Amino acid sequence: MAVNPKQSRAGAAILDAVKRAARQEQFLEVVSAAEAHRRFEACIDRSPLGAETLPLAAALSRVLAADVVAPVDAPPFERSNVDGFAVRAADTAGASDGARRRLLLNAEVVACGVEPAIEVLPGTATAIATGGVIPRGADAVVMIEHTELVEGVVAPAIDVRRGVASGHFISYAGSDIARGETLLRKGTRIGSREIGMLAVCGLAATEVVRRPRVAVLSTGDELVEPGRPLKPAGVYDSNGAILAAAIVEAGGEPVPFGVFPDEEVALELAMRTALDSCDIVVLSGGTSKGAGDLSHRVVSRLGAPGILVHGVALKPGKPLCLAVIGDRPLVVLPGFPTSAIFTFHAFVAPIIRARAGLPPEAARTITARAPVRIASELGREEFVLVSLVESEVGPIAFPTAKGSGAVTAFSQADGFLVIDALASALDAESQVNVTLIGEATRAPDLVIMGSHDVALDVVVGALAERGFAARTIAVGSLGGVAALSRGECDLAPVHLVDPATGIYNKHLLAPGLSLVPGWRRMQGFVFRVGDRRFEGLSAAAALKAALADSAALMVNRNTGSGTRVLVDSLLSGARPPGYANQPRSHNAVAAAIAQNRADWGVAIEPVARMYGLAFLPIAPEEYDFLLSEEHRTRPAVQAFLEALQDEATRARIRALGMAFGDE
Repeated sequence: MAVNPKQSRAGAAILDAVKRAARQEQFLEVVSAAEAHRRFEACIDRSPLGAETLPLAAALSRVLAADVVAPVDAPPFERSNVDGFAVRAADTAGASDGARRRLLLNAEVVACGVEPAIEVLPGTATAIATGGVIPRGADAVVMIEHTELVEGVVAPAIDVRRGVASGHFISYAGSDIARGETLLRKGTRIGSREIGMLAVCGLAATEVVRRPRVAVLSTGDELVEPGRPLKPAGVYDSNGAILAAAIVEAGGEPVPFGVFPDEEVALELAMRTALDSCDIVVLSGGTSKGAGDLSHRVVSRLGAPGILVHGVALKPGKPLCLAVIGDRPLVVLPGFPTSAIFTFHAFVAPIIRARAGLPPEAARTITARAPVRIASELGREEFVLVSLVESEVGPIAFPTAKGSGAVTAFSQADGFLVIDALASALDAESQVNVTLIGEATRAPDLVIMGSHDVALDVVVGALAERGFAARTIAVGSLGGVAALSRGECDLAPVHLVDPATGIYNKHLLAPGLSLVPGWRRMQGFVFRVGDRRFEGLSAAAALKAALADSAALMVNRNTGSGTRVLVDSLLSGARPPGYANQPRSHNAVAAAIAQNRADWGVAIEPVARMYGLAFLPIAPEEYDFLLSEEHRTRPAVQAFLEALQDEATRARIRALGMAFGDE
């Protein structure tokens, strides 16, 4: 049979691409974080950029580029601090309730903004308002409360009932700010108080350090800009938005260049344009050693001194590429969001702050206890994101279960701990230093650890409306039971069936614990609509058909989850294809089936409907809450229990497809 030349060439091209991907380009040299910093900082300028003049309205949070010398006095004249009468202090000497001093009133009232016209002569006084200019001849002000108007005489007068000393209730010219003094120092970050100081001197604009312009490029064929439809195998570009915001927080001016496919010519042109127009260039993605990773190859052609580091012994963050082109730093961050933001804060943010004239950011740390063992990779310094929970013996740092590809991992963490490159693990119960992330927040009023459910968010929202902050940490039903037994949370959501009795959750009770009824949710056999192997069958028949078909690929659930217990009881020891695929959530099960990476699995009905999947009911399960009786009287726990019984909360939970046991 004749071979089609076009098909032959296409096949050869695909084979070549597969070989290139499998071959992998190795990192230039994996170095320690300390060595990476040393090489990078040796080639970059960290001095503040030049000055630009901004109006006061635009100068907030900027850094002064030069000392500011006061051009005027503040106040610019002697003024009264109270409502009263400008007098000669000598005329009030010895005045008291029993020995009053009478002064004739001058025929004017000195209000704010009015220049006095009459001199205060001996034996006279002039009415004056707070802020009014002290008239000639006066050297003190008597409060109006310490005088009494004298009526029935030819000329109006006052009797002074309390004597004053020279200078009493007067602010002298320049007493606040003296003309010629240094008002603000170079390097001062301008806040609202500094704005007020500049304004009181009549300055409408000031010189500030120019913010570094930082180009932001995202690379990858899979990336889709937010707002556009998501293509198959595509993901939204979150790094571009995250990095732009982080640049602003660090004191820079982000210049978004957008998303670029894995195409060298277009990417090189964009990089060169960015280097010409910006002070710093930051890319994310394309710096590893797999298929499509080409950013570092492009960087190597841009000029000297070029790539300084490609590969750092960090986790996350190993693929980091640090370069300097001319005098412009160029950094290629890893593509995964958590890796990107970690390495940005470690290597890029300090440069932005320095060039913007800002001081280094001081790290805030606390000591906490790590309750579980955390495995680590030898040879790489590892950053572990943690959630902090207060306990009777101090803070507890729980490692987040999300990897470096999770956008929410960094945003939802309270801080991170560091595991040394020479350690293979951090032992349980270790005392660790946790570096805090973001602004300090108060400890949560309620800690919930266990299995997560979409309806739990409804109850947490009801708590927020009542003024209580709750921290939820999804560690699975068994993880929640363990945390509750260690006193690390208030409530543990569970849905575990006792294989011996078929009853949910009651077998988990122990001394000091009680079971609070939650809601029922239906679990079932899930498959794609239109799959003829399962349509029209009962759940039991569909399961039998799936086990009989070696091409039917299953998606399982993780060990320790309530759904996994149900799945294993249904399989009775069978291990169908896909059994080892064990995601940690109902959503992941549904997504795998909807995207044709699996054909069937077990999930709850609301999630199946959300993903447009067919659902065959198997059995309802009880989603309840184990409660530590020691914590029952806490206000936040009481509020949680009340929210569970609140009809408005229950209505929202029912709308998600759940039901309650008393119905």
